Parts: sequence; C-alpha cells; structure tokens
Amino acid sequence: MATLIHTLADHSDDVNYCAFSSTYLATCSLDKTIRVYSLNNFTELPYSPLKGHTYAVHCCCFSPSGHVLASCSTDGTTVVWDTGDGRMLAVLEQPSGSPVRVCRFSPESMYLVSGAADGSVILWNMQSLKLHRSGNVKDGSLVACAFSPNGNFFVTGSSCGDLTMWDDKMRCLCNEKAHDLGVTCCDISSQPISDGEHGFRYFQMASCGQDNQIKLWLILFADFLGVELKYKCTLNGHSAPVLACAFSCDGQMLVSGSVDKSVIIYETSTGNTLHTLSQHTRYVTTCAFAPCRPLLATGSMDKTVNIWQFDLKQPCAGNPVENESKVAVEEWSEDDVSAWLCAQDLADFVGLFKINNIDGKELLNLTKESLANELKIESLGLRSKVLQKIEELRMTTISVPAAVPDEFLCPITRELMKDPVIAADGYSYEKEAVENWISSKRRSSPMTNLPLPSLTLTPNRTLKMAISRWLETQQK
Repeated sequence: MATLIHTLADHSDDVNYCAFSSTYLATCSLDKTIRVYSLNNFTELPYSPLKGHTYAVHCCCFSPSGHVLASCSTDGTTVVWDTGDGRMLAVLEQPSGSPVRVCRFSPESMYLVSGAADGSVILWNMQSLKLHRSGNVKDGSLVACAFSPNGNFFVTGSSCGDLTMWDDKMRCLCNEKAHDLGVTCCDISSQPISDGEHGFRYFQMASCGQDNQIKLWLILFADFLGVELKYKCTLNGHSAPVLACAFSCDGQMLVSGSVDKSVIIYETSTGNTLHTLSQHTRYVTTCAFAPCRPLLATGSMDKTVNIWQFDLKQPCAGNPVENESKVAVEEWSEDDVSAWLCAQDLADFVGLFKINNIDGKELLNLTKESLANELKIESLGLRSKVLQKIEELRMTTISVPAAVPDEFLCPITRELMKDPVIAADGYSYEKEAVENWISSKRRSSPMTNLPLPSLTLTPNRTLKMAISRWLETQQK
C-alpha cells in the first residue's frame, strides 16, 4: 500500500528533480532554486532555499555521505553545496558554457559527472574541485546519467536515444540505440543479480524515453569479457513519454513518472504493476526512493512534490531491520548495511561504510581495532556506539537461516523450485507453475510479457542440482 503522507508546494515553477540522502530531501525547479527538507517532519532547513543559479535548475544529487549536494543549471554551471550549513563550496563551469542537464556523484564521492546540452560529459575531481577528464556523446544533448554501484563505470543517455557506457577514465565502452525518440532518464540498481546459469553477476539498468517505454537491461562488467549490455524486457504502462525512472534501494521495485501525469511502480522481477498513482495534475518529471526509509518522492510541473509512504510489510523499503527473520545479516548488501546504520541513528557513517565496501559479512567481522585503524573512526565514543550496535546485531543473527538465493525461486510463485524448467524466453520456472501459466491460454512470457516463440519446456538439470546442493548445506 502506498499512502500519500505529505505534499510540498514551495516552488513557484515546475519541479524538475528530487533526490534523497539518508536524512534530507532536495528538490530543484525552473524557479532557479534548490530546496532542502528534513525527512523527520518534512520541514524546510533554515538555509533553504539555495540561491546561486541564474537560470532554471535541472538536476540535483547528494554525495553518498549526504554531506554535499550538487545542482546543475541552464546557466552552464554545476554548483556544490555544504548540506550542513548551505554554503556554496564551488561553482564548476562547463567548459563550453552549455546548459548542464544532469549531474551525479560516483559511489565513493571521488568524482562528480556533469552532462550538458551540447553532449559534453565532464568528470570533476571532488578533492581538488577541478576538471579531471572530459568526453562527448556522438549526437544530441546529454540528459541522463547513472553510476554502477562499484563505481567501475557509468552510463549516460542522450536526446538522440543512445545509451553510452564509460569507464572511470572516460573511455567509451559501448554504445546502444535504446529509445528511438530520445532517452529521458536512466538508473542502475544497487543490487547485482545472477543469471542463474553461468554464475555471472549482472547490474540491472532501467532506461525510459519519449517513446512511452521503459526498458530493462542487464550489464555484465568483467575484465575477461569486457562489457556486455543485454536487453531484458520492455515495461509498457504509460500512454505518453516517460520522463523519469528510479530503482528502490533493494532493487525489487522500479518507479516511473510520465507526461500522462501518472506514477507507476513495478515489481522488477516480474514486470507486474504494483501501484499506479495519479495525484499530480501535470507532467510527472521526477521520482526517487529514499535509501533508508519506506518513502517515495514524486515531482511535477504542477509545482508540487508528493511524499508517499509504503507499508513496511511489502518488500519495497529496502530495510533489512524490518526483515531480519527473512534475510540473514551475512547476506546483506552494502545498501542493506546503509539502511541498518540509518535505523540505528548512525546515518553519518553511511558514506564511510560504502567507501570501504562494508556488506553484512564484513559488518559482523568489524572489531574495535578495525573501526579505528581501517575505517579511521577517531572518536572513542563513536567507535563504542557502533561496536555496541554490531554486538546487538550479532546476538539477533545466531538463529537466522540463510536466505534462499533469488535464482532458486520461481519467478511466478516466488517459492523454491523443485522441478525447474527453461521456457522459450530463456528463464527458468517451476514446471507446474509455468504449465499452469500456459494452460490458462497465456502464450506470453511471465517475465517479459512478450509472446513465447515456443511452448517447449526443457528440464534445467544444472539448476536442479545447484538447488539440491544448497539444500544439503542448510541441513548441516
């Protein structure tokens, strides 16, 4: 259940973008300002609105720690702000002076990317606040950008419809024509997924465009294989251009906003629509999930930002604290650890833990010495507080069973498969479940909704053996 809990109506013109940190929500607008709100009660911070741009502000984003906010504008600049007091830390001028449409921090906060209307892509060094490297897309304006969770690459989207992948040295890794009428937004899930067959780990990416479509992609990044971008499926639900899309922090949901004034929330594993929200009265231009709370923000040309809250019983909040009995701490991702830190009132450490790649297994192995020597937490009081919370967590995980690997679950029933078969769409399902699916006169794929070229089901013996081995380990 998604419930509208608050509406922000402080901007005097179209809302172009909204972004969350663990403690704040930032919004920006055609009215040239950025506004920053506390997530505790959605009150505006004393230093807000931030005024420094001379034209419309198109995008804003927080650094992973939440201590820095970046915004970019038609005025050709990307401004860096201190979220503690609202001070302007730097004004980064696009070398060409072209309007800057999008900006993004790398996961470790080392770099900031800015993309402009002339197709220029600038990688800024956040320590020196100087230009580090630059590049250009082949055609069109650069309007979208997303970093991979590991920071090894980022993807840009252009108004001519291309998705381009870059490494951290600004080398073009690959280019794909994605949306005929132009890309409008893209996002990469923070949760890698397995292909269930070869053991490769993929990043899942979503892109949306002027063609009314949302496309899901799988990105494989490996030294021995290079980069592979695979089309997965298309989500159809909007009747007009889709202007924004974003994954929830657990990767289980995808939200989109459209010219048709609606917001649609999809379940990424099945492509099914979970919610359709229709409260905005004009184009929905932006949407974002909070990283540590069950919140969604949607912004519109109606000058408002709506805040939605989700029922914690749904697997959408990305909050492992609410699901400890279901997910073993050892299986927590880095984002799960971030959510736990926020729940323990330790949000200031989110950036530090992310930089050091602390996942659930690493979290349980932290000691007084590693907190001081490796994570460089100088305050004895803070080290003791973190260690106490970790000790409490260790006590709650003794009897927690290991989570079932997602690739062992049938996409239809979401239950552990006993007799997995491969359908013509390339996905594996529980035999009885997919037979029932087909017998109900549905000749489309349960995963992609595309027509099945064949109704043949092939036993997946490799997957069945893997499930059997996993079950044996759980009985020891």
